[in-house]
Amino acid sequence: MVRHGEEWIEAWNRRDAEAVLAGFAEDAVFRSPMAARIAGTDQLEGKMEMRAYWQAALDRIRHLHFRLISMVCDETAQAMVIHYEAELDASVMRACEIFQFGPAGKAAGEALYGHAAERLAPGSPSDPDC
Repeated sequence: MVRHGEEWIEAWNRRDAEAVLAGFAEDAVFRSPMAARIAGTDQLEGKMEMRAYWQAALDRIRHLHFRLISMVCDETAQAMVIHYEAELDASVMRACEIFQFGPAGKAAGEALYGHAAERLAPGSPSDPDC
């Protein structure tokens, strides 16, 4: 699961929506308050809807960089939370993605966003290298 989380961050940093989608089941459900701005709904059902939303979002964003802060994996429950910092054009925010895995890959995902963030100082309690 940890490698999956690292690959997810790397795929976003390459702006590779197909690589991000590769881990999802065909009938996966993804929820995000950001999706409503572009897709008109905060719940996307299936890879086709997720692909359309993420490609439209990438088309609007000139600069994108995700930096992993931490991950929590529960192998018994087949769940993972990725906590990261997102640079999207001129804004920086912290976010969490919650994934539930099923036999065919990620069956569900949900994105949660915090306020605009200042950069974490090296050595601070939330610094992943700490």
